[in-house]
Amino acid sequence: MKKNSYISLPVIKRLPRYYRFLGILKKNGTEKISSNELSRQMGLTASQIRQDLNCFGGFGQQGYGYNIEQLYAEIGNILGVNNKIPTILIGAGNLGKAIATHMEFSERGFDLIGVFDRNEALAGQMIKGLPIRHISGLYNFCKDNSPAVAVLCIPEESAKEIVEQLVKLNIKGIWNFTHYNISAEYPFLSVENVHLSDSLMTLSYQLNN
Repeated sequence: MKKNSYISLPVIKRLPRYYRFLGILKKNGTEKISSNELSRQMGLTASQIRQDLNCFGGFGQQGYGYNIEQLYAEIGNILGVNNKIPTILIGAGNLGKAIATHMEFSERGFDLIGVFDRNEALAGQMIKGLPIRHISGLYNFCKDNSPAVAVLCIPEESAKEIVEQLVKLNIKGIWNFTHYNISAEYPFLSVENVHLSDSLMTLSYQLNN
């Protein structure tokens, strides 16, 4: 598979959607699909789908379409779903607990190995087989286990100090549920920001317009 040297961020952000839709089709027993049919289901143009996938090499055959099982596996490889990147989660409040409990990290390329919180009352409680550790143990844990990714589910006012510590501990990527602008201060980090309130306000606009 030959891939373009530069892939735009919008294309990368569409890959998980392809993976999700193809997974549903695979589960339902569908063996092949045309770009036209896939576009109808996903709300994209067939041309857009072909352009996106051509960034990573040719997958379809003219007159046949895409082999779903093969394309699903290829996109999974591109996304690195089998990599099992060691990951820690910081902030075991309601949001952190929900993410740790319901997000299937192992199916998306990550291995959740540690959960931390500053609330001493939570220390020792279990989340999905992992004990909640006090944040004071973060340094030693990271030195011993070398996590590469951190999930931040903490208040914005606590984020700056924690991120500074994570950078010193060689964290390479952050899934950021805070409103702290990590990339402004640490442009070399891989950061994916999740702003749930933005999504809700986008829905508000759609309903009101």
